[in-house]
Amino acid sequence: MSLALEDRLAITELVSLHGHLIDDGALDRLDELFTADVVYDLTDFGQQPLSGVAAIQEAARVLGAANPVAHHVTNVVVTAAEEGRALVRSKGLGITADGSCGSVTYDDTVVRTPRGWRISHRKVSPRRIPLSGATAAG
Repeated sequence: MSLALEDRLAITELVSLHGHLIDDGALDRLDELFTADVVYDLTDFGQQPLSGVAAIQEAARVLGAANPVAHHVTNVVVTAAEEGRALVRSKGLGITADGSCGSVTYDDTVVRTPRGWRISHRKVSPRRIPLSGATAAG
């Protein structure tokens, strides 16, 4: 299955909107990003997956001032899956109030809904090892 250019653009904008809404503190608008039953997988950070928009909102509120002040999404790659579904891989940079920076990879499943494309599953993985540990063969 292939995706129309309009779908690819809408999906890329959906992924990009995440940083704007979170950084603006517009947590009441997260239903513009996620399905009601979204799974937000943070297991690579030693946390349980969050289930549902309300759980994501609450986690952001609890994190409070420890949230990054800026989320930047880049390197968005959209791959068509079965009808009405796509896989999206992107990179994220989070800048904290003290100026430090962290990098993650987002692996998303997005689905077409009556309200447009929405993220139904997101796995967030930290990027901590250059080249994912690949070294020269000796």
